[in-house]
Amino acid sequence: MGILENKARARLFYKYLSKIYDRINPFIWNEEMRDEALEWLALEQDDRVLDVGCGTGFGTEGLLQHTDDVHGLDQSIHQMQKAWKKFGKHDRVRFYRGDAERLPFADNTFDHLWSSGSIEYWPNPVDALEEFRRVTKPGGRVLVVGPDYPNSVVMQKLADAIMLFYDEEEGDRMFSEAGYTEFDHYIQQASPGSPKAITTIATVPGDTADVDTTAENEVIVDDATDEPVVDESTA
Repeated sequence: MGILENKARARLFYKYLSKIYDRINPFIWNEEMRDEALEWLALEQDDRVLDVGCGTGFGTEGLLQHTDDVHGLDQSIHQMQKAWKKFGKHDRVRFYRGDAERLPFADNTFDHLWSSGSIEYWPNPVDALEEFRRVTKPGGRVLVVGPDYPNSVVMQKLADAIMLFYDEEEGDRMFSEAGYTEFDHYIQQASPGSPKAITTIATVPGDTADVDTTAENEVIVDDATDEPVVDESTA
């Protein structure tokens, strides 16, 4: 497990990276790559979408071009503070501080789910993918973007020491173990020589007829703290 596949270390890392994140991110994950991935996600105007690991809001910004019902979750308060400056804390996007492996939302809350540049920091990625499947309605799509495993032996050793890098075979294993049966992987790259991203689109299994569409599933939030409340009995 890499040094940054630890939640406390990742939070500390992003405390400082948040200051320059928006300046360096385009060299690895740019608007063209994001917009291509959004086409694969195929959102409709009224879709409710969760952005897990929303960070400073780069992915969130793209999601808002397709739907007005966007929710962002991140464990780094410093990253979210940057996002609040872009979108407001209680305006176009509802933000939550939380854990990808323990999402504070009811089953079938979202039509689709997006997560870019977050999986590499999760200690237990299969647990998070299972949570994605739980909170997304059957038939909905889950999109996850992570760092593709490098080809160079030297870079592989460096990657393994830092955080999660994975190839399509490992992606197959993780998504299968998390209960997905339909998914495709795509390799994206900002420019020749830059790090590659592996983007996976998965369909949430299940019978869409079992989903109650007459009422929205709401997020439980503590009014005093404005933080999502996790039901300890189901977490």
